Amino acid sequence: MKKVILTLCFLVFSSSISYSDTTDQTWMNIVELKKTGDHCVDDKNCFNRYHPYIPPAAKANPGDIIILHTRDALDSEFKIDSIPADLATVDLGLVHPMTGPVHINGAKRGDAIEIELLDIAPDQYGYTVIAPGFGFLRDIFTEPYIVNWKLTRVGAVSAEIPGVTIPYEAFPGSIGVLPGIMEVNKYKTREAELAAAGGAALGPSPAGALPDAICGPNGSYKDDCLRTIPPRENGGNIDVQQMQIGTKMVFPCFIDGCGIFAGDIHYAQGDGEVSGTAIEMGSVMQIRVKILPGKGKDMDMPYVVGNDQIIDMEPTRYYQTIGIPLKAKGEMPPTHAYLDSKKLVDLENASEDLVIAARHALIQMIDYLVNEHGLTKEQAYVLCSVAADLRVGQVVDVPNYVVTAVLALDVFDKYRN
Repeated sequence: MKKVILTLCFLVFSSSISYSDTTDQTWMNIVELKKTGDHCVDDKNCFNRYHPYIPPAAKANPGDIIILHTRDALDSEFKIDSIPADLATVDLGLVHPMTGPVHINGAKRGDAIEIELLDIAPDQYGYTVIAPGFGFLRDIFTEPYIVNWKLTRVGAVSAEIPGVTIPYEAFPGSIGVLPGIMEVNKYKTREAELAAAGGAALGPSPAGALPDAICGPNGSYKDDCLRTIPPRENGGNIDVQQMQIGTKMVFPCFIDGCGIFAGDIHYAQGDGEVSGTAIEMGSVMQIRVKILPGKGKDMDMPYVVGNDQIIDMEPTRYYQTIGIPLKAKGEMPPTHAYLDSKKLVDLENASEDLVIAARHALIQMIDYLVNEHGLTKEQAYVLCSVAADLRVGQVVDVPNYVVTAVLALDVFDKYRN
């Protein structure tokens, strides 16, 4: 009888225990910033200017898993069947919507913050555009154009460029920390001097600026909120495709808590992002941070530490063009126009000029794609923006420095499948 009772007790006890599989075993402390509303203006976790007084959207401890739900770079209304005319709806005052900032408990100005990129989950849709007046070859490509991409972790495909599959190599186009007051003043001064000289520099612009109470037209610091377009010492719009999942990015902290943020996530991009956009998308990104006490004091710029990620990105077969600083007599590339150099206009061969060499290599690659693969010039330009890498060959053989353009031929289905 005792044995029967014990057996019954065991069965009752066992039935009251919920045995879980591995899904129910957790260890992460998660801080998650989700999107609210259709656009950044509707979202308390979103901003599109830099200023140290932007309040944190959340706080996290070192070691926490921080999940950031990000918006596409243009905070756009594009959809899978968008056409070039839809570019008229783009408001460049809304570039770039950033998720954050996140205050890191214990971090101080003068420290550095290490951001480890754990994962990026892509949206189902992304786009690449040619916007008139923007991009590396803006003097050549003057009409709007859009490529709509269907995204999976296997590859990106588009009806606008049939027969091409772009591999999934996601990274944050923009990621960084908020600048301090000292940095804001420093960046404003040097960029204003460049703008006065005719250079491509965008000063503070309150129109469309968020958060509105700080950076908007009636904001308390509307003349000090920095645009997100140029990368600076605080990071931001770096657009370096090697910052892949598994790498660690280190930024100097300019305010207590650092104020980390990310956005403008790219599904894929070639080194150069030459059309002005990569494959732009929204995403869900996971990161983890570590404080490096005092390490930010001597940093000039952020840096990246990785392992084999850069090797995995290398092509198995490729086509490569070679550019040197050649141009047509009488031509002034738009990148050099602010220098107002009559000497350069009349030269066919510039001296020690990587920009003109890059232009030379890129135009050759576009011609190759048109002549050998039957692409239109617009298709070729977009393909170069998302998949071709501009690389410095040498900077010693005067006057002709070398830049190459490298395209992995495996983006063409006919080679891969």
